[in-house]
Amino acid sequence: MKFGFICLNVPGHLNPMTTLARHLQMRNHDVVFLYSSGADGLPFLPAPESDEINEQRAEISKKQGDDASRFSRDLIMSRTESILKSLPDIVQSNQLDALAIDSVQFYAELAAIQLGIPYVHVSVAMHFDYSGHTPLARYGWPHETTAAALARNQDGVAKAIQMLNEANGGIRAHADAIGLKIDWDNPSSTLSPWAWISQVPKAFDFESSHWPPQFHHTGPFHDGKGRDPVDFPWDRLTGEPLIYASMGTMLNGRTDVFRTIIAALAKNKGLQLVLSIGDHVDAGRLGSIPKNAVIVRRAPQLELLKVATVCITHGGLNTVLESLAQGVPQVAIPVSYDQPGVAARIAHHRTGLVTSLDKLTADHLSTLLNKVLHNSAYRDSARRMQKAIVDANGLSAAVDIIERSLGVSEKSLPSPTRVQ
Repeated sequence: MKFGFICLNVPGHLNPMTTLARHLQMRNHDVVFLYSSGADGLPFLPAPESDEINEQRAEISKKQGDDASRFSRDLIMSRTESILKSLPDIVQSNQLDALAIDSVQFYAELAAIQLGIPYVHVSVAMHFDYSGHTPLARYGWPHETTAAALARNQDGVAKAIQMLNEANGGIRAHADAIGLKIDWDNPSSTLSPWAWISQVPKAFDFESSHWPPQFHHTGPFHDGKGRDPVDFPWDRLTGEPLIYASMGTMLNGRTDVFRTIIAALAKNKGLQLVLSIGDHVDAGRLGSIPKNAVIVRRAPQLELLKVATVCITHGGLNTVLESLAQGVPQVAIPVSYDQPGVAARIAHHRTGLVTSLDKLTADHLSTLLNKVLHNSAYRDSARRMQKAIVDANGLSAAVDIIERSLGVSEKSLPSPTRVQ
């Protein structure tokens, strides 16, 4: 089969999606990334218009909470509007058999529904549970099953739907123009009826049995390949317990957060810090750098996590899963998007500790770090999750699910269930 991949053109989404695509390619399927500026060496077709999300990354990097969610939502919806106008011609001219769609590229599946071709959804960020059985990932709420908690969850879902409907006017107009009738108050109504795959292993999610039959937990999509090589001063590592810290590649523009991380590590003797600051912070404004700190713009994250003792993270799903794959506990500082939901699962499974930006001080972060370092329960939990990730064999499982759900030939493909 020939798969067209659609995902956000940012590292946290491209890295796992290109890994999944490579493994489909290894099974003799053709893959091509659509609306992409590059796909780690895989075939790609560039976007016909400018990439607003990447153009606005400096602006996005300074935001947090609902401000970050709304700003990024508007950019994503604008991108979907462009995709829907051009995707039917791209699918036909490139003879694509199926689409694999990043579930955060909201409503891109409408083009597949219009064409009547199969599509699978892939959640490379934390999947969103619009049923209300578990808290929506944009909230850091604990998982509880009381009537009050379920009502709280439903209220959160209603607010999320309102946020989507505030920004999808152009998409709704397009759907009306091509004759699609969509239940806009039910974001699950256009999810793939073939397969919805999450790279979250079941062991790391909240316990729930309510998921639809086409939903599948798998495991992390990373194989150590496809990423650009990063120069790193390995000779500066001292052999002391290593604390690796990163605030990701999107919401990483707050100098004060990096200064606090550096100050917290300065209070802990006998440790070494490697801090990845990204492209949006002036390293000259970080203040005095202690001798036990290595500050870089980019770090070879997978390799450093193999030797790290603790990971200080924004709670991005990829960083957390990569930490757990090495049995490394975390201290999470969620900023926005799905990060509060990822952090809630860290707390739920005790693979680390969680704080918030409004509570973040050097003393507080130092205290949390010492707790994770000296309480073996956190490392033990991270190592249990490491074993669960190995057992899940997520990449192979995901490819199996895609092949099984779509069949090996056009004749065996199920008919899509259209939304009425």
